[in-house]
Amino acid sequence: MRRQAASAEWREQWTLFADGERFLFDEWIAPATLEDFRGKHVLEAGCGGGQHTALLASVAASVTAVDLATTEIARARNQGAVNVSFVEDDAGTMDLGRVFEAVVCVGVIHHTDDPDRTFENLYRHTAPGGLLVVWTYSAEGNALVRRVVEPARRLFLRRLPRRAVALLARALTAFLYPIVHGPYRLRGLRFLPYYDYFANFRRLSFDRNVLNVFDKLNAPQTHFTSEATCRRWMAEPRFERGSVSVRAYAGVSWSLVGRKRTA
Repeated sequence: MRRQAASAEWREQWTLFADGERFLFDEWIAPATLEDFRGKHVLEAGCGGGQHTALLASVAASVTAVDLATTEIARARNQGAVNVSFVEDDAGTMDLGRVFEAVVCVGVIHHTDDPDRTFENLYRHTAPGGLLVVWTYSAEGNALVRRVVEPARRLFLRRLPRRAVALLARALTAFLYPIVHGPYRLRGLRFLPYYDYFANFRRLSFDRNVLNVFDKLNAPQTHFTSEATCRRWMAEPRFERGSVSVRAYAGVSWSLVGRKRTA
């Protein structure tokens, strides 16, 4: 599936939805913080609807926001930000002709054609001593999505209009609420799948949870990243000693942070 798969799905997603939950971004990039980007020239690889672009632009010297399909949507949502430039390109193959003091790729690498190639490209665009932040879906803890949701999406859901998929996502979210706010509140049932993930579910608005569900049903392709792959990507010989963090998040994803070696 070339050119990072069908672009129409992403345009539709970020036309229909917005992500305004600041705490998620903060937790996904930890132990880095927004302050780590202050005064820096930042590359955002996969800007989506531009919500995270706005956060980065509030502190960065400049933000170069790259996306294959949604730059017009992100530009419209950041039209007042004079320090942001948008580039329509593929995060896995882009060649921007420069390196950046910080590179951020949140929720994108697992949707690219080749995550290994994409990571290498992100690393190549990171300046020596620069900060690289990646958040990706994990292979661990996602058996239900991998074995049930993904086959159903490929076989059936891709044929439906995106607005029909959005209605299905809303219905599924409503179905989940009694479960998430019932059995999944019991500490004695921590063994249940997605226990930590659903704890986050309870922190979010209904509409934001609909976006979570829609994203699983809508994505043209998803690769789930194993812990072994994360640790290979973030091997300390390539990053400054002591700067690397490979952290599981909510039982369904990995947060990766490191500073590229200066020599």
